Amino acid sequence: MNYKFKKIITNVRVIILLVFLVLAIVAISPRPGIEGVIIGNIITNSSASEAGIQQPAPTTRPVNRERILEIDNKPVKNVVDYYKYISPLDPNQSVQIKTNRALYRLTTREDIEIIELNETITKTIEEIITVNETVNGTIVEKNKTIKKIIEVPKTKKISKGTQDIGIKVFNAPRTNIKKGLDLQGGTRVLLQPETLLLPQDLQTLIDTMKQRLNVYGLSDLIIRDASDLSGNQYILVEIAGANEEEIRNLLARQGKFEAKIANQTVFVGGKDILFVCRSADCAGIDPNVGCSSSRGQTTCGFRFSITLSQEAAQKHADVTRDLPIIGGDGTGRVSSRSSGYLSEPLELYLDNVKVDELSIGASLKGSVTTQIQISGSGTGFSQQEAVLNTLNNMKRLQTVLITGSLPVKLNIVKIDAISPFLGEEFLKNALFVGLLALISVGIVVFIRYRKLQVAIPMVLMSISEVILLLGVAAVIGWNIDLAAVAGIIIAVGIGIDHQIIIADETLRGKEVIYDWKQRIKNAFFIIMASYFTVLVALIPLIFAGAGLLKGFAITTILGASIGVFISRPVFAKVIEILIRE
Repeated sequence: MNYKFKKIITNVRVIILLVFLVLAIVAISPRPGIEGVIIGNIITNSSASEAGIQQPAPTTRPVNRERILEIDNKPVKNVVDYYKYISPLDPNQSVQIKTNRALYRLTTREDIEIIELNETITKTIEEIITVNETVNGTIVEKNKTIKKIIEVPKTKKISKGTQDIGIKVFNAPRTNIKKGLDLQGGTRVLLQPETLLLPQDLQTLIDTMKQRLNVYGLSDLIIRDASDLSGNQYILVEIAGANEEEIRNLLARQGKFEAKIANQTVFVGGKDILFVCRSADCAGIDPNVGCSSSRGQTTCGFRFSITLSQEAAQKHADVTRDLPIIGGDGTGRVSSRSSGYLSEPLELYLDNVKVDELSIGASLKGSVTTQIQISGSGTGFSQQEAVLNTLNNMKRLQTVLITGSLPVKLNIVKIDAISPFLGEEFLKNALFVGLLALISVGIVVFIRYRKLQVAIPMVLMSISEVILLLGVAAVIGWNIDLAAVAGIIIAVGIGIDHQIIIADETLRGKEVIYDWKQRIKNAFFIIMASYFTVLVALIPLIFAGAGLLKGFAITTILGASIGVFISRPVFAKVIEILIRE
């Protein structure tokens, strides 16, 4: 027996299989005892963002992601622990967060709700305007600060506790195998471009979509092109942790932003915008507008500043140079009302829909100004809902201004929101049933052949094929979703069938030694015919259903290929050594 075992271990085919198994385990990188929670997303302008905690890169392998280990020296083992320590924090409290990479200290913020009262107060504000002055015979532009007295609604601030510190966390993964949305939860969207795109244009569209989602704060995502057998183009987007409304706002709309004066486009989102302010000191709820209630709805205003390119600023100057000035205290929000304002406002359009209108101060007539303040609004049935919607509208507009419009409009074909709890239960059940199936297969094979030398290698080969397949998935970053799990099950089933063919061919009849090589050749002739049949049947599935069956098809093909070219020859050699000799 020792002689046979030594001969198996020293066989070249077996050594190759063992090397691949070691490489697969290294790629999977199992870490059963890993603790902590990984950082999924960092909300822009949050306490965590200001403390220097970085947004994780989408390409980072799961086990290499930054993990939170302690909060105020208390160990964080899972998501439950994290929220148990975060929930009772008070406003303006200093918090120490220890990760596997660094030590951060942040300060929590107070969550304040502003309620508008039915009163007004007089407020003096300072405003910087540009004036022309003659210095040594030369006309130069200078900034001048003026004071204005305005009436604003009286408001009352109500503390609602502590703001979220801005970290979205997940339980630390124990392997490098990426789980698909079916297993971890999120949103899956199937989009179709309104017009047929060339391959390079399609890639540009995908790159813009990735940039837009990353700017918005969504990093754990997959965007890939797909098609069906009819030749229709699709884009499949999978985002962990995003909700349906965010996806509709960011991807279903083209996001074309234009600023017009007298029906002439002055600047557009993307190329004409050099900088968009997103920090708390120059972006947020507009204090001069606040929130107001009417007919059961509350409306709030936001404002933020942007920096235009020199070309866009020059175009602004050219368009406004010949506009007449109308006097009085208008309703403009851009510059001094005491010196009047231009006859045409600055109109803001998003996806060809007018979202706001800003009066232009007279001092900006013909002026090459690169600093512009953008404003807008949001509504809700309560003060809290209105503020939240307003800030979301501002965030989306900022995203569009930074990334520019999508090259083509996208139509939503299908959108699915998936709960993570169902996926976790399915994964546990799949592992249990898979183990039970392997044991059952081993028992049935032993009953059929009455030889442990056949049953044990068959089970071991099936396990090795699964490990190799998961190793390949870990290396290429392939997401294991429900379709891929089904593919793994099919691949294991194909492997068992092939191994039974080898066993039957080599063990049939009374003389198992007679013409051994010919019997192995006969078995592999049947196996290769079956393998190519699987290829021919599954390749069309990669493109069918707009690529939604791609995971099943590719996983099954990979599993079958690994078996045919690596594990089946090993199984045949092991059977030969154990039974023939």
